[in-house]
Amino acid sequence: MLTTIAIVPSPPVLVPELAGGAAAEFAGLRAAVAEAAATLPPRWLAIGVAGDTPSVFGPQASGTFAGYGADAPVALSGHPDPAVRALPLCALITGWIRGRSAPQAVAEVRCWPADTPAAAAVAAGAALRAELDVTGEPIGVLVVADGLTTLNPSAPGGHDPASVPLQQALDDALATGDTARLAVPPPAAAGRAAYAVLSGLAGPGPHEAHLLYRDAPLGVGYSVGVWRLGTDLQDRQT
Repeated sequence: MLTTIAIVPSPPVLVPELAGGAAAEFAGLRAAVAEAAATLPPRWLAIGVAGDTPSVFGPQASGTFAGYGADAPVALSGHPDPAVRALPLCALITGWIRGRSAPQAVAEVRCWPADTPAAAAVAAGAALRAELDVTGEPIGVLVVADGLTTLNPSAPGGHDPASVPLQQALDDALATGDTARLAVPPPAAAGRAAYAVLSGLAGPGPHEAHLLYRDAPLGVGYSVGVWRLGTDLQDRQT
């Protein structure tokens, strides 16, 4: 049964070993991510964007941020396989958050390609919700997704002033649980497929939505939020 959704970004600078001298600059983002993760029950299902085809990484998976500049190991559970494998960034971030904020948690990661059509991603989210709701165990979803990548002159994609209001609208949708708007996320959002899956997963929306962080310290939209879904959700929507 799906109970809570935590929304986090995927910048490698979340990991202090990768942030170097800028680690203090991201302390607020790191604290918000930890706060969001703390709301999840011990079983996690993470959603992210990676690869050319949908993929799944189970709780036995472990990896390292060595490809991003530091050999910081992570795992999706407390009892991973000893063999380290190549994991996409969303899975590495999931493992790092789990190890830092909820080491008792067990996570599975499901990824969709960045170019997944929005309608297909929404449908995948709805199917995933049906799958989760037949389980009796509380399950929390961790959505690992970045926003627009052109928000200021330091952005990796260059500066596009037109992207600023699009990021504001995306943040507003995350803050209010507006699943209709998330069903058609901005095409330039790095995590657009994950946001569309979130829309289908949450259906008519959460009964509580809180945005803990919204900023673009590297010119990329980073949002942290928590959505709570209750057993009385249907009654609240009728």
